[in-house]
Amino acid sequence: MSRLSLHAVVMLALVALAAAPAMAQPRVEIPSAQLQAVPPTVPPPSPAEVTAIPPALSALLQARVIDPGGGRGPQLLRLAEMIFDRDGMDLQYDAGATYTIEETWLHRRANCLSFTLLFVTLARHIGIQAQVQEVAQVVSWYQDAGVLYNVGHVNAGIEFNGRRGTVDLDRNVLYDRDGPRPISDARALAHFYNNRGAERMEAGDVAGARAWYGAALGQASDFPSALNNLGVLETRQGNLALARQHYADALRIAPRNPASLANASNLLLRLGETSEAARLQARLRSVRQSDPFFQYVLGTQAERAGDANAAITFYRRALRLYDSAHQFHFALARAYLMAGQLERANDELARAQALGGAALESRYQDKLDSLQRWRRQQASARLGR
Repeated sequence: MSRLSLHAVVMLALVALAAAPAMAQPRVEIPSAQLQAVPPTVPPPSPAEVTAIPPALSALLQARVIDPGGGRGPQLLRLAEMIFDRDGMDLQYDAGATYTIEETWLHRRANCLSFTLLFVTLARHIGIQAQVQEVAQVVSWYQDAGVLYNVGHVNAGIEFNGRRGTVDLDRNVLYDRDGPRPISDARALAHFYNNRGAERMEAGDVAGARAWYGAALGQASDFPSALNNLGVLETRQGNLALARQHYADALRIAPRNPASLANASNLLLRLGETSEAARLQARLRSVRQSDPFFQYVLGTQAERAGDANAAITFYRRALRLYDSAHQFHFALARAYLMAGQLERANDELARAQALGGAALESRYQDKLDSLQRWRRQQASARLGR
């Protein structure tokens, strides 16, 4: 995504309301070279400093959103316009921009978390009920990078006039079956501090990373991502007993967390505790077998490698676990087409079209029409032999 889309944010908000009744992911430890020294650590800001609205942004909000008046719907639209218009904030997408609201204002860049904190805070300021929402697992699609499998995502939930909706920065995202769920402000801040801790860890700032992870756990002591990342940090520092404890704490909270299972089992192997490592590895295999997103990603890897039969196997497993995802049916149609199974490809495209809704109907119809034309051409070629 080179630029945030005003249309995407506004339309997602309005469609959700009408129809209603990048985070730092847990690290999997990978051995790496010693990181270079970094500048002195900057202490984490307080929660109030994270969400403080700078005076210049407050003045812009007053002039562009509040003073024109009108109901909450028009105000919501003006808020989105103010954030994205070139004569407003002109906000740009940056996957690494985990910023406070003041930093977002200064740099005019944000990732999904920073945008969500900004939008929720400003929406509340103008009287719209808003809350950060968390999705446990998502799959995202980007034209340049292909498929990106994440274990977490946040967006904004809004409510007014008895209607509820979701404002999500990312249009190319598939939620897990549970979808977005509201979280406390403290947990939202834990995401922020955890992200910044991951940045400091990758920069080699050990003391800084510990401080930021500590701030995350200060907001939500049951936040497994921060505990897992602390385990990675201490493993890299050779503090294996402490790392083991952090992984154990993370797994007590989230026993099926893939990153913590992988990290803990690898550490136990390193410590020579093979039986306990094998137990965790067996649990990890079970988690992955029951994870439709993991099976889908395996399918995309097989498809790119030209292995149609393996791709079909993985995509069918994904669909057995999550049969309402039109993206999975479309993927299976591609794999069937690659394998020369045209009837099955046609059936899966039709299912994708039925599940995709009106917004995707023409896209899938075009693909169905193209497949039908190709099949007729193939049939004519065979008759002409």
